[in-house]
Amino acid sequence: MKKVTAAIIKDKNRILIAKRHSKDPLGGKWEFPGGKVEPGETPEECLVREIREELRVEVKIGSFYDNSVYSSQDHDIHLLFYWAEVSNGEMTPVVHDDLKWTTIKQLANFDFAPADIPIVKRLMKENT
Repeated sequence: MKKVTAAIIKDKNRILIAKRHSKDPLGGKWEFPGGKVEPGETPEECLVREIREELRVEVKIGSFYDNSVYSSQDHDIHLLFYWAEVSNGEMTPVVHDDLKWTTIKQLANFDFAPADIPIVKRLMKENT
């Protein structure tokens, strides 16, 4: 099972979501940015590296939020979600088609990747 991390990047009352590149698997779906944990890397180190590579910003990783397990025909992933804040830099989407700052209540308006949906639902439930 692949271990993957995702950042719930918060700025005041908004969080960042990213639209997967149209040529990617699940292209056009929204997600919390992150990526695969490399051998010898902690989930937190992975997130710092992935966000730097994908968004060109530095982040401060906060507390662990939740996890989900997602299975598809070709692979199983264990997704670990952490709170994060941008500490330096200007966001530039490198591997995504779009980035959006949105409120938690507005998350229902976006078509999320299946592995992110349980986290979206929990965030919305806790913030109603």
